[in-house]
Amino acid sequence: MGRFQSVHVVINPAAGADQPVLSRLNAAFAPAGLDWDVSITHRAGDAAAQARAAAESGVDVVAVYGGDGTVMEVANGLLGAQGPGGDVPLAILPGGTGNAFAVDLGIPLDLSQAAALITAESPVLRRFDLGRVTTDQTDAERHFLLRASIGLQAELADKATREMKDRFGVLAYLLAGIELLAQPQRSKFSLTVDGKSIDSEGVTCLVANSASLGRVRLNLAATAAPDDGLLDVFILNDDPASAVSVAASLLDWEQIAAALPHWQGEHIRIEADPARPVTVDGEPYGETPLTVDIVPGALHVLVPG
Repeated sequence: MGRFQSVHVVINPAAGADQPVLSRLNAAFAPAGLDWDVSITHRAGDAAAQARAAAESGVDVVAVYGGDGTVMEVANGLLGAQGPGGDVPLAILPGGTGNAFAVDLGIPLDLSQAAALITAESPVLRRFDLGRVTTDQTDAERHFLLRASIGLQAELADKATREMKDRFGVLAYLLAGIELLAQPQRSKFSLTVDGKSIDSEGVTCLVANSASLGRVRLNLAATAAPDDGLLDVFILNDDPASAVSVAASLLDWEQIAAALPHWQGEHIRIEADPARPVTVDGEPYGETPLTVDIVPGALHVLVPG
């Protein structure tokens, strides 16, 4: 495709990185003659609304500066939004405590280098799947780029507050999880994967669209990919290796969780006894039971060539 002419950037001012964002964006966009503007998020839901409004206003691409939670919100806002040329693509400018999806796609973590993908003469776009989740407590759908987490990992993400992440970075997850990892709560998980029933016990269930779990390409399974039309389901138990795996998935430790057993499917139903909390791309989203479906090729994303 040809070069982009206009971009709208959704910025999360609470993102983990501390850097002069507007100055670096201007240094990347102004010399390229790119027409650009920004909006700032203040509360949950702003990023999705701002992304949708920008797409429908006619910009060529909507970019997001923030972590995985903000990227998820913008992706939700772009679903179904139509510009004059059809679907409006997403550009990721990593700026959060966690940038797992950017890592999975090979997007540079340096802001200037990531912005340079937008000003390229021939931008490269790929279509990626999304997961779609609903819980029995709500009819509202939530889409995810990375994963839905049920149980211990959801509790770990919830306990790592914004203040802790600002102060300690990814170590906030370890500090928040010491007590939980010492005495993790087990559940009996009842899964239905494309009609097949599976019963298993564990402390965490993950439904992953992307295999990447952190900054250093920790991959849960070599077969998992965000464009294969399938979801990957994992159960982690509370033996020492799995406990380390839960921490590794949040702390970017390399290759510890590589051998976890898992299942693949397009339609997943999960029940837990006792009921467990759910997070979707790191954001709280009720508790079990829940249903997860794959939405193939739902999102256009700007990637390196």
